[in-house]
Amino acid sequence: MKAIIPAAGLGTRLRPLTYTRPKPVLRVAGQPIIAHAIHTLVHAGITEIGIVVSDITRDEIQHAVHRLPDVQITLIDQHDQLGLGHAVLTAREWVGPDDFCVYLGDNLFEHGAAPFVHAFEQDRPAALIALVEVPDPTAFGVAQLEGNRIIRLVEKPKAPPSNLAVAGLYCFTPEIFRMLDGMPASARGEYEITDGIQRLIDAGLTVQGQPVQGWWKDTGRPADLLDANRLLLEQLEGDIQGEVTDSRITGRVVIPASTRVIRSKIVGPVMLGEGVVIEDAYIGPFTSIGANSVVRGAEVEHSVVDEGAQIEHVSKRLQDCLIGVRAQVRGGRTVPRTHKLTISDASLVELA
Repeated sequence: MKAIIPAAGLGTRLRPLTYTRPKPVLRVAGQPIIAHAIHTLVHAGITEIGIVVSDITRDEIQHAVHRLPDVQITLIDQHDQLGLGHAVLTAREWVGPDDFCVYLGDNLFEHGAAPFVHAFEQDRPAALIALVEVPDPTAFGVAQLEGNRIIRLVEKPKAPPSNLAVAGLYCFTPEIFRMLDGMPASARGEYEITDGIQRLIDAGLTVQGQPVQGWWKDTGRPADLLDANRLLLEQLEGDIQGEVTDSRITGRVVIPASTRVIRSKIVGPVMLGEGVVIEDAYIGPFTSIGANSVVRGAEVEHSVVDEGAQIEHVSKRLQDCLIGVRAQVRGGRTVPRTHKLTISDASLVELA
């Protein structure tokens, strides 16, 4: 079985972070989002993965995944972004006669892809779709079930037939390509994967719904990235190898051998990257700090700090922050009561 990860979009809801990088390479819990997706597919037994990229996202995606172990990755070019159905059809030649999984690279599942892949392999329906209960189904593809069989699937309906939303993971036989081939675009000008799946249903083929167990997170907005970081760090196992001097470490904390913690307090779960310097600082729970970053004379909590960032001499705690690659936050003599920041790559913010 193979897998497709669509990664050609721009991720406009995550701007300004995605002005300089595509959404799948943004980091949570120390790794790009797409790396978490690939790890969970490998855990499910899928080692051949095709990533659908655009001209804009290709280089960044390739850089983010080229060193991942135990997987064969092929980049598949999608020059026009015309919807998920079009992205899947773009990978038709690469998939060939094999069954395959489509995993949206900005989705995270507590128990990964394995429950869905194994259920599909056991029954081998024409399609198996991950479903999750949501309070507002109008923003999703929505399924209507009889038992575990989907009898109707509609995209972003005004009058949803249920509260069961499609959760970003699909398993297919190659039959789906015949349904997508020649399918008309939707009213919004895109080729919807839900329309292709409905064609399978209309042809009398079996399409199963598989409920999501545990948490599910779509990392489409800045707050979602922070929540995903929190959920993943909940699973963290502590590992302290680096230099810790005159400091207090509490809870599950990862400190690599090349990282230094000096006169500081860290309360886990916290993940520090390689080459990080924490000096005269407080790092609170659910924080991940990327490689070669510096936090000096500052307090950071429930935040994601990317590679090469510098946070220095900020007298009020930074909380619920997303700090981009090589961004800088510098304190001044007077500050407001709180700071809540979403800062894109290579930014400079001076707090005075």
